[in-house]
Amino acid sequence: MGDVTARDVGEFGLIAAITARLPLTDVVLLGPGDDAAVVAAPDGRVVATTDVLVEGVHFRRDWSSGYDVGRKAAAANLADVAAMGGVATALLVGLAAPPDLPVQWALDLADGLRDECVVVGAAVVGGDTVTADQIVVSVTALGRVDRWVTRSGARPGDLVVVAGRLGHSAAGLRLLLQGVTEGALIDAHRRPEPPYAMGPQLAAAGATAMCDVSDGLVNDLGHIARASGVRIDLDRGALHDDEVGEADVLGGGEDHALVATIARPVAGCRVIGRVVEGEGVTLDGEPVTGGWEHFS
Repeated sequence: MGDVTARDVGEFGLIAAITARLPLTDVVLLGPGDDAAVVAAPDGRVVATTDVLVEGVHFRRDWSSGYDVGRKAAAANLADVAAMGGVATALLVGLAAPPDLPVQWALDLADGLRDECVVVGAAVVGGDTVTADQIVVSVTALGRVDRWVTRSGARPGDLVVVAGRLGHSAAGLRLLLQGVTEGALIDAHRRPEPPYAMGPQLAAAGATAMCDVSDGLVNDLGHIARASGVRIDLDRGALHDDEVGEADVLGGGEDHALVATIARPVAGCRVIGRVVEGEGVTLDGEPVTGGWEHFS
């Protein structure tokens, strides 16, 4: 698309160019082109979640390509479906962007969304575009679920287990802020790799509570602790990572690891703590804080 901008092609031209890059799956009965899409829900239950990525808050164009942002935006939502024990089937995407946005950037965004969906067998089925002063990508994910897992079922005696990486995205962001632009940790920040398949596996194995780690391990386990009326005690030794520091592991988000409470160990996860009587989150018995919160 060269130097062609969104202003040059107009809203509907941009939408047509984007949707042409997005294949559908068997679960999609009606894709983009009408007022709404139609997606099959075989047993009548649908998992639904939404997330928003804002330029300057969640990504910077000088750090991440449109493709990177597409992968990241999709991952944030697909991981939420997995954290409920579900399997994502469809995404709806809203794109707000300045009129001078290069069309190629939007097409790269679509490619990133598409390729992340391929990982779980989902498809982008529709969305909307609107003009704005900065880029905002809003994604809604739909999915199916056999046994859903909430944040409120943890009970004393459960193990705390995690699947996926902790702190790598945060460490990558720190390096970017220092001027480093290449490396494995940078890639972890640009394109998280959530362990999607572990969500349904943990649900089937009897997970009592679960969430994805998007705002930091301590923050997100705090949600489980509050909802369940328990204390979660983390094991410092089990959290050690040779590649990143403890602060990143405890407070870093956007890796979209899955953390769960469960009665027994599960293959593919590591045990990082226990559920006990009390409230809050502790590290080797001592209170601990850390993580990201908007508006703070």
